[in-house]
Amino acid sequence: MGRLAQTDGLTEIQREILSTVRSFVDKEILPVATELEHKDEYPAEIVEGLKELGIFGLMIPEEYGGLGESLLTYALCVEEIARGWMSVSGIINTHFIVAYMLKQHGTREQKEYFLPRMAAGEIRGAFSMSEPALGSDVSAISSKGVRDGDDFLLNGQKMWLTNGGSSTLVAVLCRTDEGHPEGTAPHKSMTTFLVEKEPGFGEVRPGLTIPGKIDKMGYKGVDTTELIMQDLRIPADRVLGGETGRGFYQMMDGVEVGRVNVAARGCGVAQRAFELGIDYAQQRHTFGKPIAQHQAIQFKLAEMGTKVEAAHALMVGAARKKDSGQRNDLEAGMAKYLASEYCKEVVEDAFRIHGGYGFSKEYEIERLYREAPMLLIGEGTAEIQKMIVGRRLLEEYRFQG
Repeated sequence: MGRLAQTDGLTEIQREILSTVRSFVDKEILPVATELEHKDEYPAEIVEGLKELGIFGLMIPEEYGGLGESLLTYALCVEEIARGWMSVSGIINTHFIVAYMLKQHGTREQKEYFLPRMAAGEIRGAFSMSEPALGSDVSAISSKGVRDGDDFLLNGQKMWLTNGGSSTLVAVLCRTDEGHPEGTAPHKSMTTFLVEKEPGFGEVRPGLTIPGKIDKMGYKGVDTTELIMQDLRIPADRVLGGETGRGFYQMMDGVEVGRVNVAARGCGVAQRAFELGIDYAQQRHTFGKPIAQHQAIQFKLAEMGTKVEAAHALMVGAARKKDSGQRNDLEAGMAKYLASEYCKEVVEDAFRIHGGYGFSKEYEIERLYREAPMLLIGEGTAEIQKMIVGRRLLEEYRFQG
């Protein structure tokens, strides 16, 4: 463990958890990650190992069988896991966001029913906002939930559902006009539904189809899918929080912590790229000496190390802000934006240091080069983060003249 990306002020328990996760990553993930990634194979054994470590219940309160840890602890664990293989952190992230939304917004019955089994990893979560035609414009969703007696009928198509096949619980955002007069702002007529399903592909419950895995450039191993609802019947007691019209706020709360997670993933991938780059630079010789002794490479290493350190510091600050009970949309947006951009740059510099070998599938940096771009898009694009940050800064620094 090097000098970079250290976190001051951790408790003994936090240090112990991180040490355990780092050891698991070094022994169980790094040796097999590239092989599994090239096969696009779901990391079943790794996931079982993480379940045994209690990672699926890391932030779920102790009263529901979890470890009751902070967002900071969770983010630092994600950083370690992404250092091993980013796809594994994606498997955990969507589960964690749904558990967080249940903890913050669920009814007592919903918490008692779902959280203990989520903590044990028996129920695996996914969440679904995006649709084929809307990208980052969440307010434009067209999937609809219509009241039908004691139930709702859901219709629509969702896109980019991480864990779509392997999950057994999906938090789905739909438009519900119930009780909202015409002209109501779009974000006030949305509802989050808790949809239980069987794992797998095809029709996983009546009215719900998961067509199959989307073939991706990177971020392999984890299944990314569509979700199609055709008169999917959901009981009214599976409306998150028991009240319609709150879905947008619930999802945005989940995405805020999700952005800290994506920042942590960027930090982890950047750290691994730095490790690979600095190791290779000391082994590879040109003109009679290791390339690490050439000033051009030292400049690259200096820039890479500075970016790793800066991204980590911003990510830790955003997590601590949320843990303190304060709104962290500004800090989470900054952290997600910077960490994903710096991750891409650090990975590219490590790729350049490897020269022609960086293009070979035998070298790990090739995998990281394909994984990093996903972080520029996931949980809101860089452009969306800049819009959020810009608006919040204008609110905080409103001109008083």
